Amino acid sequence: MINFLIATALAAASVAPVRAPATPLPDADPAIWVVNDHDTVIYLFGTFHALDGRSAWFNDEVMTAFARSDELVLETIVPDGPPDVSPPAGHNPAAAPSASYLASTHMAIKAGRARGLKVSNGADMVLRLAAMQSGKPIQGLETFQDQLGMIDRLPPQPRHSLAPPQDLSSVGNLAIVMGQMQAAWNRGESGIFSIMLNQMQANSPESYEAMFTRRNASWAGWIADRLQRPGTVFVAVGAGHLAGNDSVQAKLAELGVRSARIN
Repeated sequence: MINFLIATALAAASVAPVRAPATPLPDADPAIWVVNDHDTVIYLFGTFHALDGRSAWFNDEVMTAFARSDELVLETIVPDGPPDVSPPAGHNPAAAPSASYLASTHMAIKAGRARGLKVSNGADMVLRLAAMQSGKPIQGLETFQDQLGMIDRLPPQPRHSLAPPQDLSSVGNLAIVMGQMQAAWNRGESGIFSIMLNQMQANSPESYEAMFTRRNASWAGWIADRLQRPGTVFVAVGAGHLAGNDSVQAKLAELGVRSARIN
């Protein structure tokens, strides 16, 4: 399941206009936190990288925080159009875990499509478009090549954790879980993400360390450093990074930086 978050984060999608729905959508309240001192405010928002577009989440506290912010910071800036996916420096085809991750990622993409999830509806893309339209500077915590390199270095997944991509029943089950995850995200609940993280940590501790523990610690360090300069910043990373024992908030606490949820 975590591979879906990775797959959609790395998906190549152009920034497309978001059309207003003909009828009002149900309200959603995804979680948002704030980190601040006397002259700096940093909002920390957990995104869902691909959504079905059937809920109104870019409102209330999220919209207020975004409007107050001077800049948008995303996990990465996904290239418009076909990205450069050439192997990173040091790439070793013989040792690459791409086969196992391609299988699970392919299944995740199929399941996401079955649920009507689109990257163009995802929170990252909607925020990026809104920032472009309002003239806010946009930057990434990582480069696109950084993320490709991380995936390239991951160890192969245990065979027992892989389901054949052609297994339609598994795709169907995965689609149901994705729907449950999006519903939890709409409500601002992190429990299902914590369960997925715990399963990943148990099944593949090295992958968990690379994808979450180290990156969350790095991003927490960035936030702590950014507090040294005045301004208001909207930081948006995948909701999975704001859940569990090794969340960005937990890593901030280890640095003596307090975060507080605001909705």
